[in-house]
Amino acid sequence: MEVVAIFGPTAVGKTGIALELADLLRRRGEDPVAVNCDSIQVYEGLGVLSGAASAQERERLEHRLVAFVPLGEEFSAGRYAQLAHGEIDVLLDAGRRPIVVGGTGLYLRAALAELDMRPPVPAAIRQEVEAEIGERGGEALHAELDPDLSSGVHPNDRKRIARLTELQRLGIYPHATSDGLWTERTRRPTVLAGISCEREELDRRIDARVDAMVTAGAIEEVEAADRAGASRTARAAIGFDELLSGDVEAMKRAQRRFTRRQLTWMRRMPGVQTVDRTSRSETDVAAEIAGLLG
Repeated sequence: MEVVAIFGPTAVGKTGIALELADLLRRRGEDPVAVNCDSIQVYEGLGVLSGAASAQERERLEHRLVAFVPLGEEFSAGRYAQLAHGEIDVLLDAGRRPIVVGGTGLYLRAALAELDMRPPVPAAIRQEVEAEIGERGGEALHAELDPDLSSGVHPNDRKRIARLTELQRLGIYPHATSDGLWTERTRRPTVLAGISCEREELDRRIDARVDAMVTAGAIEEVEAADRAGASRTARAAIGFDELLSGDVEAMKRAQRRFTRRQLTWMRRMPGVQTVDRTSRSETDVAAEIAGLLG
């Protein structure tokens, strides 16, 4: 049995598509389970801000690796990879279909493949990066990182920005995906569905999503997380700082910038099956994904 992975930009409707796909798979006699690969949905207390599946949605489809990390705790892709591999293996061994779903590219890769973030870096590259950070500042280099690397890193985290810049310049990741990472080299056979959407429709969806988050209490959630001492990796959530200052429009702009980076990254994925959801229902999109499965 194949793993099915649903990746796409913020607000494209990944959770709803996963729910509809699960219904279709059950009609085929399967027993699906969602495995989260969003770096913020792992945190307790950030369900509204991260767009995590609601209690009602989780009754409809079991979700794993959601809301299990305390707010004050640092969390990494390496730790996530160990947990995700375990969940996927247990599900497949039990004859259940894992639906890996989320919008964090690094966590998607961590779930589907072996993640190695610790190759040796030549001294010349390390010195070059340190010199650039000293001259241009960490935020400038952070802005040049690929979205799957930068999404969980604060722009002021000089040490991690330096490390990820070194890796990117070595071509270790994400450019290493050109060797067929998403197909031949996944840990388990995988169908990767990348959900795309026409720009204007996606922008409307982002605006509506942010407005719904605010109505549902996202500002109060962020304020509570701040008082509780949210960790650096939790505060890296898109919109955390913007909502903490009460600037809803700034959050919308931040979400739009992030979705552009997600789409750029998705287009570079070898082996991805792109599914355009523009003007289409979640049920229709889910049916197309189901048709890709063996």
